[in-house]
Amino acid sequence: MTTEQALVKTVDFQLDIQSDNESLLYDATLEARSVYNETIRLAKQGVDWDAIPDRVADDADLVKNTTQRVVAKALGAMENYYEYNDFNQPSHTKNGTYPLRANYEEGYNLSPTDDGDVAFRISAKPYNHVKGVLKGSDAHLDLLKTALKSDEWKTTTSETLWCDGEPELHVNIRNTEQTVRDKQDSRTVVGVDVNEDNVALSALSEGGVEDTLVIDFPEIKFERHRYFTMRKRVQNAGKESIHDTLEGREERFVRDRLHKVSRHIVEWSRQFEKPCIVFEDLKEMRDSIDYGTRMNRRLHHLPFRALQYYTSYKASFESIPTGWIDPYKTSQRCPMCGHAERANRNKKRFKCRSCSHQDHSDRGASVNIAVKGIKKHQDWNVPALNSLPVVRKVRRRASGAVDAPTVTHPTVRGYQADGRMGVSD
Repeated sequence: MTTEQALVKTVDFQLDIQSDNESLLYDATLEARSVYNETIRLAKQGVDWDAIPDRVADDADLVKNTTQRVVAKALGAMENYYEYNDFNQPSHTKNGTYPLRANYEEGYNLSPTDDGDVAFRISAKPYNHVKGVLKGSDAHLDLLKTALKSDEWKTTTSETLWCDGEPELHVNIRNTEQTVRDKQDSRTVVGVDVNEDNVALSALSEGGVEDTLVIDFPEIKFERHRYFTMRKRVQNAGKESIHDTLEGREERFVRDRLHKVSRHIVEWSRQFEKPCIVFEDLKEMRDSIDYGTRMNRRLHHLPFRALQYYTSYKASFESIPTGWIDPYKTSQRCPMCGHAERANRNKKRFKCRSCSHQDHSDRGASVNIAVKGIKKHQDWNVPALNSLPVVRKVRRRASGAVDAPTVTHPTVRGYQADGRMGVSD
């Protein structure tokens, strides 16, 4: 039996607060930290979880509903601890602020203004409100305004928090009509292998590998190294004032490129019957990296998770589900015979020492990811792989455009020069 999941989008805004109520909001987030600490302390003592919300709310200087939402999030941290043994038990002695979580029309309110802005009112403390207008991207503001006046979208919970010393409001918006198809109701699994300078895609169905594609984006690695060099020179010259400016430029550049690559991944996946996009779960990768100072810096700065996140939420808007698999030996295993050995791979060249199969190493990894995705998320058998399509590549220019694909046989699906899906003959 398969189910569908509701589509939820999180939009974030900066808060332009009226008068001098910023300190009131800050104090409320400190109180939220106290609520979190007390919740974890009681949970560790073995207090019945159903009794904790009311017990904590009796002493908290927050709106009761907001207190309950903060308690629920703290108990969620405890659930993660009990479910995953690799997590340390949550601490109940942390200092600083904690997100003020609230339900719409109970802990906060939003309303469009005649000037085209969106006004907010946050119940920071009982009978004490913080008011002002939201500031953010046009896309997020447009989506929020649509949600406030549409039956299709519903504004749900929010979190008020401090980012780099500035107050922000993160709002969850739920689409009441659009849903994301369940992973098990898929007929094609798209394995995605994210690397330092490219992303490899392979679509696998019951009939075998439908198609593969390698999208190169070397400019991200190049620009990261360039900005690193610039920041080092700025530091050596003692000009710390422009250090943050350089970091901001680098972040915007990388984010823009990742958004474009993620859109291409989703667009390419849409052509297949009921696709499911599968990624490697790389959350523990950085803990095991130790290849020397220079290589560690490069690998620690790779935007693996960001690209996966952008692709995941863009796919959800196309009703395409996403899944995660264990990355163990996906890069070393031969997709044809299953032989796994580190010596099989040499940079971008893969040659199996058992069956002599040769391939683009990243494409082979994406096939292995798709195979693991089928085993984990699907109820149909992994097909026998007797052959693989010829490797095709597209290359991103620094301008953000996409070159025509490298044609390796008369007719292939690919990207046109303007980045849209097309056919090259």
